[in-house]
Amino acid sequence: MTDPRHTFDVRGHEAAEETFRAALASGRLHHAWLISGPAGIGKATLAFRLARILLNGEDPASAAARRITAGTHGDLLEISRAMDEKKGRLRGEITAADVRPVQSFLHHTATEGGWRVVTVDGAEYLNRFAANALLKILEEPPPKAILLLTTASPGRLLPTIRSRCRALALSPLPDADMRVLVPDVPDDVLARSHGSPGRALFLAQDRDGAIAAFVAEILAGKTLTADMLPLIDRIARETEGFALLCDLLGEGLADRARSAARRGDLPVADSSARQCSELDTLRRQTDGFNLDKAQAIRQAVELAAGT
Repeated sequence: MTDPRHTFDVRGHEAAEETFRAALASGRLHHAWLISGPAGIGKATLAFRLARILLNGEDPASAAARRITAGTHGDLLEISRAMDEKKGRLRGEITAADVRPVQSFLHHTATEGGWRVVTVDGAEYLNRFAANALLKILEEPPPKAILLLTTASPGRLLPTIRSRCRALALSPLPDADMRVLVPDVPDDVLARSHGSPGRALFLAQDRDGAIAAFVAEILAGKTLTADMLPLIDRIARETEGFALLCDLLGEGLADRARSAARRGDLPVADSSARQCSELDTLRRQTDGFNLDKAQAIRQAVELAAGT
């Protein structure tokens, strides 16, 4: 998939774009928009599309479009998790230092005389101090300034931040759009991607299906045994192995909780929901503190088995 800053043709989210355009045309454009949807569905891509609309950068040949693509447009500020150079991966949170430039950016005159646009990609990663700093800006927004927040977990945002944004929830992409965006992904992977191109590419990294098969065994009740250890070590060494396992295992536990709740089996629903929450905590701690992934996978297996 193309980098969001380089994408002009946004597929599958025409309704969301039209909602934004209608608000702009009415002269009553809300100062903050919360773009939500599952990981990989195209939230950041849409945010840049909306920024292009505001900054006259829809035509790829225009000077404004080239500046947006290059990340040099004076009226566009991008906020996201910074790279941890020592660990070679994204930091686990967006800090107050990351958000601090927004205040001065929005209180300077627009360099091209129009809108000033701030994108906050992954707003659920705002730590407490960063969230409070952003909230102050949302409470007293300057004129001709728009904030575009994206999140895969709106429930993790401060309620006061959510209440000051207009919600723009993205729907899963139809199969036709998925086929255009990720043409090389197998049908069985597409079926499990829930209309999210990014998720399809993420799942496709399990090339031989070994991680999916392993997770299916765990969810079926198989407990940790010695013969699993070589596969666990292999998964831990793969770049996205741990993330893939946690994603699939979490999805399975969440499905189990929902199914149990629908049939009125509250003990199973509560247990599965608790396991899902504990798995999420294990994943964040492992990533945040760079813990041993093989050990974390063994803990995830034991957690899912209830042992």
